[in-house]
Amino acid sequence: MNSSDPTAISKPLGERARAALGGRNLVFVGLMGAGKSAIGRMVAQELGLPFVDSDHEIERVSRMTITELFTAYGEAEFRALETRVIERLLQTGPRVVSTGGGAFINPNTRQQIKGSGLSIWLRAELDVLWDRVSRRDGRPLLKTVNPKETLENLMKERYPIYAEADLTVQSRDVRKDAIVRDVLTAIAGFANEEQDP
Repeated sequence: MNSSDPTAISKPLGERARAALGGRNLVFVGLMGAGKSAIGRMVAQELGLPFVDSDHEIERVSRMTITELFTAYGEAEFRALETRVIERLLQTGPRVVSTGGGAFINPNTRQQIKGSGLSIWLRAELDVLWDRVSRRDGRPLLKTVNPKETLENLMKERYPIYAEADLTVQSRDVRKDAIVRDVLTAIAGFANEEQDP
């Protein structure tokens, strides 16, 4: 990154965040469109850790797309597969993991994440999420008569559960570097909170 860029991330911040993470996995949670994959990949690069997207891993092992899995087996079967895949991903680390929007809602998956990693909720407002997800097809939960209303209902249902994550960072319409810096700052700060409760 260009050091003259005001949004450039200082190397010491990345190093402090990496030290704070220790041997734990860093797990991104949040609704579709929050930026978990894009930000997660950039954070992994800053931390010098491998990155994996749990949805991509599910598609790889099943040889089906998420939409195909939902259509063929239903949401309950998909969630069971998702739990197994995330459990396997969290057994080794440290690494940065981006999860699907419903993963953290599952109590078993949530417990696995809490037991093996530091969870970070990328929180976004409805208009930001809608602007992002409405540009892409392939969101099985949004194949409804009023997808924006469905998204809003998902927010109401899931945000109280996402709030159980260890850290929360606001995802908003700024350069991705700024969000990455917020994430690294939150991780570095979390270590201080642990040492000085």
